[in-house]
Amino acid sequence: MASLSLAVLTAVAGAVAAAGVVLAAIHLADRSLLRTVRGARATPTDHGRHRGQEEGRRHEHQRAGSNDSDAPQQSAGRLRILQVSGSAAGGVRTHLADCARILAADGHDVIVEAPAAVLDGLDVAPARAEALEIGARPSLGDSRVVARLRRLGRRAHTVHAHGLRAGALAALALGRRRRGRTRLVVTLHNLTVGGRLTTLVGERLERLIASRADLVLAVSPDLAERAWGLGAARVELAVIPAPLLQPPSEPTSSGSTAPEDVWPQEGARILTVARLAPQKGLSLLLDVAAALSLEAEAGRLPAFTWALAGDGPCREEAAERIAAEHLPVTLLGRRTDVPSLMEAADAVVQTSLWEGQPLTIQEALRTGTAIVATDVGGTAVTARGGAVLVVPEAQAIAGALATLLTDPEAGSRARLSARQAAGLLPGPEDLAAQLRQVVLAQD
Repeated sequence: MASLSLAVLTAVAGAVAAAGVVLAAIHLADRSLLRTVRGARATPTDHGRHRGQEEGRRHEHQRAGSNDSDAPQQSAGRLRILQVSGSAAGGVRTHLADCARILAADGHDVIVEAPAAVLDGLDVAPARAEALEIGARPSLGDSRVVARLRRLGRRAHTVHAHGLRAGALAALALGRRRRGRTRLVVTLHNLTVGGRLTTLVGERLERLIASRADLVLAVSPDLAERAWGLGAARVELAVIPAPLLQPPSEPTSSGSTAPEDVWPQEGARILTVARLAPQKGLSLLLDVAAALSLEAEAGRLPAFTWALAGDGPCREEAAERIAAEHLPVTLLGRRTDVPSLMEAADAVVQTSLWEGQPLTIQEALRTGTAIVATDVGGTAVTARGGAVLVVPEAQAIAGALATLLTDPEAGSRARLSARQAAGLLPGPEDLAAQLRQVVLAQD
Protein backbone atom coordinates (compact mmCIF):
# COMPACT_ATOMS: atom_id res chain seq x y z
CA MET A 1 0.00 0.00 0.00
CA ALA A 2 2.85 2.36 0.81
CA SER A 3 4.49 1.75 -2.55
CA LEU A 4 1.20 2.34 -4.35
CA SER A 5 0.66 5.58 -2.47
CA LEU A 6 4.16 6.62 -3.45
CA ALA A 7 3.22 6.04 -7.07
CA VAL A 8 0.64 8.76 -6.65
CA LEU A 9 3.24 11.20 -5.41
CA THR A 10 5.53 10.30 -8.29
CA ALA A 11 2.74 10.81 -10.80
CA VAL A 12 2.16 14.29 -9.50
CA ALA A 13 5.90 15.02 -9.56
CA GLY A 14 6.13 14.13 -13.20
CA ALA A 15 3.36 16.59 -13.99
CA VAL A 16 2.60 14.67 -17.14
CA ALA A 17 -0.77 13.31 -16.10
CA ALA A 18 -3.98 15.23 -16.23
CA ALA A 19 -5.79 15.96 -12.99
CA GLY A 20 -8.30 13.16 -13.66
CA VAL A 21 -5.55 10.58 -14.11
CA VAL A 22 -3.91 11.66 -10.88
CA LEU A 23 -7.19 11.32 -9.01
CA ALA A 24 -7.69 7.85 -10.46
CA ALA A 25 -4.23 6.84 -9.33
CA ILE A 26 -4.94 8.11 -5.83
CA HIS A 27 -8.14 6.07 -5.81
CA LEU A 28 -6.32 2.89 -6.74
CA ALA A 29 -3.51 3.55 -4.31
CA ASP A 30 -5.51 4.20 -1.19
CA ARG A 31 -9.31 4.47 -1.19
CA SER A 32 -9.27 6.15 2.17
CA LEU A 33 -7.41 9.08 0.64
CA LEU A 34 -10.15 9.66 -1.97
CA ARG A 35 -12.91 10.54 0.45
CA THR A 36 -14.55 13.84 -0.29
CA VAL A 37 -12.47 16.71 1.05
CA ARG A 38 -14.36 18.65 3.63
CA GLY A 39 -13.37 22.27 3.06
CA ALA A 40 -11.89 23.73 6.20
CA ARG A 41 -13.93 26.74 7.24
CA ALA A 42 -11.83 29.61 8.46
CA THR A 43 -12.91 30.86 11.84
CA PRO A 44 -14.33 34.37 11.45
CA THR A 45 -11.92 36.96 12.77
CA ASP A 46 -12.52 40.36 14.24
CA HIS A 47 -9.76 42.44 12.72
CA GLY A 48 -10.33 45.27 15.16
CA ARG A 49 -9.29 43.29 18.21
CA HIS A 50 -6.14 41.55 19.42
CA ARG A 51 -6.99 37.95 20.20
CA GLY A 52 -3.77 35.96 20.13
CA GLN A 53 -3.87 34.55 23.64
CA GLU A 54 -7.51 33.47 23.37
CA GLU A 55 -6.91 31.66 20.07
CA GLY A 56 -3.85 29.93 21.49
CA ARG A 57 -5.95 28.43 24.26
CA ARG A 58 -8.92 27.68 22.03
CA HIS A 59 -6.94 25.56 19.62
CA GLU A 60 -5.46 23.09 22.06
CA HIS A 61 -7.54 20.08 21.05
CA GLN A 62 -7.83 16.51 22.22
CA ARG A 63 -10.56 14.19 21.01
CA ALA A 64 -12.16 12.12 23.73
CA GLY A 65 -11.77 8.41 23.17
CA SER A 66 -9.15 8.75 20.44
CA ASN A 67 -7.49 5.62 19.09
CA ASP A 68 -3.91 6.74 19.73
CA SER A 69 -1.54 3.84 19.25
CA ASP A 70 0.93 2.64 21.80
CA ALA A 71 4.59 3.21 21.02
CA PRO A 72 7.07 0.34 21.40
CA GLN A 73 7.66 -0.52 25.02
CA GLN A 74 10.91 1.09 26.12
CA SER A 75 12.31 2.17 29.40
CA ALA A 76 11.23 5.53 30.74
CA GLY A 77 14.88 6.60 30.60
CA ARG A 78 16.83 7.02 27.36
CA LEU A 79 14.56 6.91 24.30
CA ARG A 80 15.37 7.03 20.60
CA ILE A 81 13.70 9.94 18.81
CA LEU A 82 13.82 10.60 15.08
CA GLN A 83 13.48 14.22 14.00
CA VAL A 84 12.60 14.19 10.27
CA SER A 85 12.38 17.11 7.87
CA GLY A 86 12.24 17.82 4.18
CA SER A 87 13.38 21.04 2.56
CA ALA A 88 13.40 23.70 5.28
CA ALA A 89 14.60 27.24 5.79
CA GLY A 90 14.13 30.09 8.22
CA GLY A 91 11.84 29.37 11.14
CA VAL A 92 11.17 25.73 10.18
CA ARG A 93 14.88 24.92 10.12
CA THR A 94 15.41 26.73 13.43
CA HIS A 95 12.55 24.83 15.05
CA LEU A 96 13.91 21.49 13.82
CA ALA A 97 17.25 22.23 15.48
CA ASP A 98 15.59 23.45 18.68
CA CYS A 99 13.60 20.22 19.03
CA ALA A 100 16.66 18.05 18.42
CA ARG A 101 18.90 19.92 20.86
CA ILE A 102 16.34 20.01 23.66
CA LEU A 103 15.53 16.28 23.58
CA ALA A 104 19.19 15.28 23.16
CA ALA A 105 20.18 17.50 26.08
CA ASP A 106 17.63 15.57 28.15
CA GLY A 107 19.72 12.46 27.52
CA HIS A 108 17.73 10.87 24.70
CA ASP A 109 19.19 9.34 21.54
CA VAL A 110 18.06 11.87 18.93
CA ILE A 111 18.77 11.41 15.23
CA VAL A 112 17.98 14.21 12.77
CA GLU A 113 17.08 12.94 9.29
CA ALA A 114 16.98 15.80 6.79
CA PRO A 115 18.42 16.89 3.43
CA ALA A 116 22.13 17.71 3.40
CA ALA A 117 21.37 21.32 2.50
CA VAL A 118 19.24 21.65 5.62
CA LEU A 119 21.87 20.07 7.85
CA ASP A 120 24.71 22.18 6.46
CA GLY A 121 25.76 24.52 9.27
CA LEU A 122 22.83 23.50 11.47
CA ASP A 123 23.75 23.10 15.14
CA VAL A 124 21.85 20.10 16.52
CA ALA A 125 24.45 18.95 19.09
CA PRO A 126 24.35 16.80 21.12
CA ALA A 127 21.94 15.11 18.69
CA ARG A 128 23.23 13.17 15.71
CA ALA A 129 22.45 14.11 12.11
CA GLU A 130 22.18 11.98 8.97
CA ALA A 131 21.41 13.22 5.48
CA LEU A 132 18.08 12.04 4.09
CA GLU A 133 17.07 13.62 0.81
CA ILE A 134 13.39 14.54 1.04
CA GLY A 135 12.80 16.94 -1.81
CA ALA A 136 10.25 19.71 -2.08
CA ARG A 137 8.30 17.61 -4.60
CA PRO A 138 7.50 13.90 -4.88
CA SER A 139 10.07 11.78 -6.69
CA LEU A 140 11.09 8.19 -7.29
CA GLY A 141 13.52 8.57 -4.38
CA ASP A 142 10.57 8.71 -1.98
CA SER A 143 10.43 4.91 -1.93
CA ARG A 144 13.95 4.81 -0.49
CA VAL A 145 13.01 7.46 2.07
CA VAL A 146 10.00 5.42 3.22
CA ALA A 147 12.10 2.26 3.46
CA ARG A 148 14.72 4.01 5.56
CA LEU A 149 12.18 5.63 7.87
CA ARG A 150 10.45 2.27 8.30
CA ARG A 151 13.73 0.63 9.25
CA LEU A 152 14.78 3.39 11.65
CA GLY A 153 11.27 3.77 13.00
CA ARG A 154 11.06 0.18 14.21
CA ARG A 155 13.65 0.92 16.89
CA ALA A 156 12.44 4.40 17.80
CA HIS A 157 10.03 5.51 20.47
CA THR A 158 8.80 8.46 18.41
CA VAL A 159 9.17 9.80 14.91
CA HIS A 160 8.67 13.58 14.96
CA ALA A 161 8.24 14.83 11.39
CA HIS A 162 8.29 18.48 10.36
CA GLY A 163 6.24 19.60 7.38
CA LEU A 164 3.74 18.06 5.01
CA ARG A 165 6.16 16.05 2.87
CA ALA A 166 8.15 14.59 5.77
CA GLY A 167 4.95 13.94 7.70
CA ALA A 168 3.29 12.06 4.83
CA LEU A 169 6.36 9.92 4.14
CA ALA A 170 6.71 9.08 7.83
CA ALA A 171 3.01 8.16 7.92
CA LEU A 172 3.49 5.79 4.98
CA ALA A 173 6.55 4.26 6.65
CA LEU A 174 4.90 3.60 10.02
CA GLY A 175 1.48 2.58 8.75
CA ARG A 176 -1.88 3.03 10.38
CA ARG A 177 -2.33 3.83 14.05
CA ARG A 178 -2.33 0.64 16.04
CA ARG A 179 -1.23 -0.67 19.39
CA GLY A 180 2.50 -1.26 19.51
CA ARG A 181 3.35 1.05 16.62
CA THR A 182 6.06 3.69 16.96
CA ARG A 183 4.54 7.00 18.00
CA LEU A 184 4.15 9.55 15.19
CA VAL A 185 4.07 13.29 15.87
CA VAL A 186 3.83 15.68 12.91
CA THR A 187 4.35 19.44 13.10
CA LEU A 188 2.59 21.23 10.25
CA HIS A 189 4.50 24.43 9.46
CA ASN A 190 2.87 25.72 6.29
CA LEU A 191 -0.40 26.00 4.41
CA THR A 192 -0.40 24.40 0.96
CA VAL A 193 -0.77 27.12 -1.67
CA GLY A 194 -0.78 26.97 -5.45
CA GLY A 195 -2.99 25.72 -8.25
CA ARG A 196 -5.93 23.37 -7.99
CA LEU A 197 -3.87 20.19 -8.45
CA THR A 198 -1.26 21.31 -5.90
CA THR A 199 -3.84 22.10 -3.24
CA LEU A 200 -5.75 18.88 -3.99
CA VAL A 201 -2.65 16.74 -3.46
CA GLY A 202 -1.80 18.79 -0.37
CA GLU A 203 -5.23 18.05 1.08
CA ARG A 204 -4.77 14.33 0.45
CA LEU A 205 -1.43 14.38 2.26
CA GLU A 206 -2.99 16.31 5.15
CA ARG A 207 -5.68 13.64 5.36
CA LEU A 208 -3.06 10.89 5.36
CA ILE A 209 -1.22 12.57 8.22
CA ALA A 210 -4.43 13.18 10.15
CA SER A 211 -5.41 9.52 9.86
CA ARG A 212 -2.07 8.10 10.99
CA ALA A 213 -0.41 10.58 13.36
CA ASP A 214 -0.85 10.17 17.09
CA LEU A 215 -0.56 13.94 17.42
CA VAL A 216 -0.58 16.86 15.01
CA LEU A 217 1.14 20.03 16.17
CA ALA A 218 0.00 23.03 14.10
CA VAL A 219 1.82 26.35 14.00
CA SER A 220 -1.38 28.32 13.41
CA PRO A 221 -5.04 28.06 14.44
CA ASP A 222 -6.23 27.61 10.84
CA LEU A 223 -3.89 24.64 10.33
CA ALA A 224 -5.14 23.20 13.62
CA GLU A 225 -8.75 23.55 12.45
CA ARG A 226 -7.93 21.82 9.16
CA ALA A 227 -6.25 18.87 10.88
CA TRP A 228 -9.11 18.59 13.33
CA GLY A 229 -11.65 18.67 10.50
CA LEU A 230 -9.78 15.93 8.64
CA GLY A 231 -10.14 13.58 11.60
CA ALA A 232 -6.83 13.88 13.47
CA ALA A 233 -6.88 12.02 16.77
CA ARG A 234 -5.28 14.87 18.64
CA VAL A 235 -4.27 18.40 17.67
CA GLU A 236 -2.40 21.06 19.60
CA LEU A 237 -0.94 24.44 18.79
CA ALA A 238 2.83 24.13 18.42
CA VAL A 239 5.08 26.15 20.68
CA ILE A 240 7.50 28.25 18.62
CA PRO A 241 10.01 29.97 20.93
CA ALA A 242 11.07 33.52 20.30
CA PRO A 243 14.58 33.68 18.82
CA LEU A 244 17.36 34.40 21.25
CA LEU A 245 18.54 37.98 21.23
CA GLN A 246 21.78 38.25 19.27
CA PRO A 247 24.43 40.96 19.61
CA PRO A 248 24.53 43.43 16.72
CA SER A 249 26.56 42.21 13.75
CA GLU A 250 27.94 43.69 10.58
CA PRO A 251 25.90 43.65 7.36
CA THR A 252 26.38 40.52 5.22
CA SER A 253 27.63 42.26 2.10
CA SER A 254 29.71 45.25 1.15
CA GLY A 255 26.64 46.75 -0.52
CA SER A 256 24.74 46.94 2.77
CA THR A 257 24.82 50.05 4.91
CA ALA A 258 24.67 50.74 8.61
CA PRO A 259 21.16 51.15 10.12
CA GLU A 260 21.45 54.92 10.44
CA ASP A 261 22.14 55.16 6.70
CA VAL A 262 19.27 52.95 5.55
CA TRP A 263 16.78 55.80 5.86
CA PRO A 264 17.27 59.51 5.19
CA GLN A 265 17.38 61.53 8.38
CA GLU A 266 14.25 63.34 7.28
CA GLY A 267 11.04 61.38 7.05
CA ALA A 268 9.51 58.28 8.54
CA ARG A 269 11.32 54.94 8.67
CA ILE A 270 9.34 51.86 7.69
CA LEU A 271 10.83 48.35 7.77
CA THR A 272 9.75 44.95 6.49
CA VAL A 273 11.84 41.82 7.05
CA ALA A 274 10.74 38.97 4.83
CA ARG A 275 11.78 36.42 2.27
CA LEU A 276 10.99 37.84 -1.14
CA ALA A 277 8.42 35.20 -2.05
CA PRO A 278 4.75 35.32 -3.09
CA GLN A 279 3.48 34.22 0.33
CA LYS A 280 4.96 37.35 1.90
CA GLY A 281 2.61 39.63 -0.05
CA LEU A 282 5.26 41.70 -1.84
CA SER A 283 2.80 42.99 -4.43
CA LEU A 284 0.56 44.07 -1.58
CA LEU A 285 3.50 45.82 0.10
CA LEU A 286 4.27 47.77 -3.05
CA ASP A 287 0.58 48.68 -3.44
CA VAL A 288 0.66 50.13 0.07
CA ALA A 289 3.90 52.00 -0.66
CA ALA A 290 2.33 53.49 -3.79
CA ALA A 291 -0.77 54.63 -1.90
CA LEU A 292 1.24 56.20 0.91
CA SER A 293 3.55 57.88 -1.59
CA LEU A 294 0.60 59.68 -3.15
CA GLU A 295 -0.49 60.84 0.31
CA ALA A 296 3.03 62.09 1.06
CA GLU A 297 3.20 63.98 -2.24
CA ALA A 298 -0.11 65.66 -1.37
CA GLY A 299 1.31 66.76 1.98
CA ARG A 300 -1.04 64.62 4.05
CA LEU A 301 1.74 62.32 5.27
CA PRO A 302 5.40 62.85 6.12
CA ALA A 303 7.93 61.66 3.58
CA PHE A 304 9.04 58.10 4.21
CA THR A 305 11.43 55.40 3.08
CA TRP A 306 10.38 51.77 3.24
CA ALA A 307 13.35 49.43 3.76
CA LEU A 308 12.83 45.80 2.76
CA ALA A 309 15.35 43.36 4.23
CA GLY A 310 15.47 39.91 2.71
CA ASP A 311 16.10 38.01 -0.47
CA GLY A 312 14.28 35.49 -2.59
CA PRO A 313 12.83 34.59 -5.98
CA CYS A 314 10.69 37.74 -6.30
CA ARG A 315 13.54 40.22 -5.86
CA GLU A 316 13.98 41.06 -9.54
CA GLU A 317 10.25 41.54 -10.09
CA ALA A 318 10.02 43.82 -7.05
CA ALA A 319 13.04 45.85 -8.15
CA GLU A 320 11.54 46.40 -11.59
CA ARG A 321 8.28 47.70 -10.17
CA ILE A 322 10.03 49.94 -7.64
CA ALA A 323 12.05 51.51 -10.44
CA ALA A 324 9.12 51.82 -12.86
CA GLU A 325 6.82 53.50 -10.32
CA HIS A 326 9.55 55.45 -8.48
CA LEU A 327 8.44 53.97 -5.16
CA PRO A 328 10.27 55.01 -1.95
CA VAL A 329 11.27 51.40 -1.25
CA THR A 330 14.85 50.24 -0.73
CA LEU A 331 15.82 46.59 -1.18
CA LEU A 332 18.50 45.83 1.39
CA GLY A 333 19.10 42.16 0.65
CA ARG A 334 19.71 39.64 3.39
CA ARG A 335 20.78 41.20 6.70
CA THR A 336 22.12 39.89 9.98
CA ASP A 337 21.58 43.17 11.85
CA VAL A 338 17.79 42.96 11.89
CA PRO A 339 17.38 43.90 15.58
CA SER A 340 19.35 47.10 15.00
CA LEU A 341 17.21 47.94 11.99
CA MET A 342 14.03 47.35 13.98
CA GLU A 343 15.20 49.58 16.81
CA ALA A 344 15.86 52.37 14.31
CA ALA A 345 12.50 51.98 12.51
CA ASP A 346 9.32 53.93 13.24
CA ALA A 347 7.20 50.94 12.24
CA VAL A 348 7.69 47.31 11.29
CA VAL A 349 5.19 46.05 8.72
CA GLN A 350 4.20 42.50 7.75
CA THR A 351 2.13 42.17 4.56
CA SER A 352 2.07 38.36 4.37
CA LEU A 353 -0.82 36.48 2.85
CA TRP A 354 -0.23 33.62 5.30
CA GLU A 355 2.06 33.01 8.26
CA GLY A 356 2.58 30.36 10.88
CA GLN A 357 4.11 31.94 13.96
CA PRO A 358 6.35 34.56 12.32
CA LEU A 359 9.73 35.04 13.96
CA THR A 360 9.90 38.56 12.52
CA ILE A 361 6.92 39.58 14.65
CA GLN A 362 8.56 38.08 17.73
CA GLU A 363 11.76 40.00 17.03
CA ALA A 364 9.85 43.25 16.50
CA LEU A 365 7.98 42.79 19.79
CA ARG A 366 11.27 42.40 21.62
CA THR A 367 12.62 45.64 20.19
CA GLY A 368 9.45 47.47 21.23
CA THR A 369 8.80 48.81 17.73
CA ALA A 370 5.30 49.72 16.54
CA ILE A 371 3.96 46.87 14.38
CA VAL A 372 1.34 46.68 11.65
CA ALA A 373 0.64 43.14 10.44
CA THR A 374 -1.86 41.30 8.30
CA ASP A 375 -4.18 39.17 10.39
CA VAL A 376 -3.46 35.83 8.74
CA GLY A 377 -2.58 32.35 9.97
CA GLY A 378 -0.94 32.42 13.38
CA THR A 379 0.05 36.09 13.40
CA ALA A 380 -2.52 37.01 16.06
CA VAL A 381 -1.36 34.16 18.30
CA THR A 382 2.23 35.31 17.88
CA ALA A 383 1.55 39.03 18.39
CA ARG A 384 -0.36 38.50 21.66
CA GLY A 385 -1.97 41.91 21.41
CA GLY A 386 1.28 43.69 20.58
CA ALA A 387 0.55 44.54 16.94
CA VAL A 388 -2.05 46.46 14.98
CA LEU A 389 -3.75 43.67 13.01
CA VAL A 390 -5.52 44.39 9.73
CA VAL A 391 -6.99 42.47 6.82
CA PRO A 392 -4.54 41.79 3.97
CA GLU A 393 -5.72 44.71 1.85
CA ALA A 394 -3.72 47.73 0.75
CA GLN A 395 -6.23 50.28 2.03
CA ALA A 396 -6.35 48.73 5.50
CA ILE A 397 -2.57 48.50 5.83
CA ALA A 398 -2.04 52.03 4.50
CA GLY A 399 -4.63 53.41 6.91
CA ALA A 400 -3.06 51.76 9.93
CA LEU A 401 0.41 52.95 8.94
CA ALA A 402 -0.79 56.49 8.30
CA THR A 403 -2.27 56.62 11.79
CA LEU A 404 1.00 55.50 13.39
CA LEU A 405 3.04 57.97 11.37
CA THR A 406 0.82 61.01 12.01
CA ASP A 407 -0.54 60.41 15.52
CA PRO A 408 2.21 60.44 18.19
CA GLU A 409 -0.15 59.00 20.81
CA ALA A 410 -1.09 56.09 18.55
CA GLY A 411 2.60 55.40 17.96
CA SER A 412 3.33 55.46 21.68
CA ARG A 413 0.47 53.07 22.41
CA ALA A 414 1.68 50.68 19.72
CA ARG A 415 5.22 50.65 21.11
CA LEU A 416 3.96 50.08 24.64
CA SER A 417 1.75 47.20 23.47
CA ALA A 418 4.72 45.62 21.72
CA ARG A 419 6.90 45.79 24.83
CA GLN A 420 4.15 44.30 26.99
CA ALA A 421 3.49 41.47 24.53
CA ALA A 422 7.20 40.67 24.38
CA GLY A 423 7.01 39.55 27.99
CA LEU A 424 4.44 36.92 27.00
CA LEU A 425 6.50 35.30 24.25
CA PRO A 426 7.33 31.61 24.70
CA GLY A 427 10.92 30.60 25.35
CA PRO A 428 12.95 27.41 24.97
CA GLU A 429 11.65 26.18 28.30
CA ASP A 430 8.07 26.28 26.95
CA LEU A 431 9.03 24.23 23.90
CA ALA A 432 10.90 21.79 26.13
CA ALA A 433 7.81 21.32 28.27
CA GLN A 434 5.65 20.58 25.23
CA LEU A 435 8.16 18.14 23.75
CA ARG A 436 8.51 16.24 27.02
CA GLN A 437 4.76 15.96 27.27
CA VAL A 438 3.82 14.98 23.72
CA VAL A 439 6.90 13.53 22.03
CA LEU A 440 8.02 11.43 25.01
CA ALA A 441 4.47 10.36 25.93
CA GLN A 442 4.08 6.75 27.01
CA ASP A 443 0.65 5.88 25.60
